[in-house]
Order: sequence, then structure tokens, then C-alpha cells
Amino acid sequence: MILPDTYTDVNETGCCAIPNIDDWDEKVVEFDNKKFIREYTKSVFFVPTNMDKVMRSLSETAVSAGAIMPPDQAMILSRDLSPFKAEQLYAVSKEVDGGDNVLLSGSFATKVFEGDYKNAKSWHDELAKYVTKLGKQSKEFYLFYTTCPKCAEHYGKNYTIGLALLSD
Repeated sequence: MILPDTYTDVNETGCCAIPNIDDWDEKVVEFDNKKFIREYTKSVFFVPTNMDKVMRSLSETAVSAGAIMPPDQAMILSRDLSPFKAEQLYAVSKEVDGGDNVLLSGSFATKVFEGDYKNAKSWHDELAKYVTKLGKQSKEFYLFYTTCPKCAEHYGKNYTIGLALLSD
């Protein structure tokens, strides 16, 4: 499946648009050398402590490089590496000089969740069950938090898209 839009054109806040959850729920999407820049957040037992600083840095890096994605293709993936460190991947339109550039390729099983970050463990388990239902195995799990806390409050929903990189 071609990578669907991440957001609709409805943006009531001037910040985060309403996410396009319908095209992401229980799908398999393909990344073909999708470009990202990477930074790491510090965590205390999986709770990030410097997310704001890292998100600002990633955004500023992409803006200054002229590598911002169109609004309907914006995406930030988060992956816990340990209880004390997480990887943040910020989608960009081109390679960024001086950035920690990452390319992702492969088939990703996706599932949409609604709720607070505290549910991330159960989301991981549900996504793993979906992968098993597909008759596949997964190598890596990512979470795409679709709205900032203020926009989630405004819209009354806090959607997160789980992505599992499928093994061959």
C-alpha cells in the first residue's frame, strides 16, 4: 500500500491538524527509503524527560535545512531503546547536512490507538497481536504520536499510530 496521508486538511488549532486515522488502522504500509533525522530523548523508566527540547531541535534543524514535509505527510516516530533512552525520528523531505540522517524501508503493520501515553505497553502488545494475526513477526516497534497535548485536548482525542517493522 502506498503511504497514506498522515493528516486531514482540518486544522482547528493552527498547530496539529486532525490525524488521518482511517487510512492507518490495521494496514500494512511500505516505506521505501523514507527520510528522517534522528535525535535521542532521555527517559526515566520509559517516561521521556527532555521531549520538548528534542522536538524543538528536530523541527529547527528541518526548517533551517528547508526539509520540512508537507503538512499531510508530517510524521515523528518514537522508539524506546531502553528504559532510559528513546529514538525520535522526524520525517524530512531531503537529506539534512549535518543531521543524523536515517532511511527507513520495509513493510510496517499499523494500528491506531486512542488514549494516554501510559497505555503504550498495552498498545505494543495489541500491535504484536495484530502482527501475529497477519502471520508475520516484527523486528521493531514505533509509535507516532499524532498531536501535541494541547491539540489532543482541543480535539478531545489523543490518537497514536503504532507501526511494527515486519520481518521477512
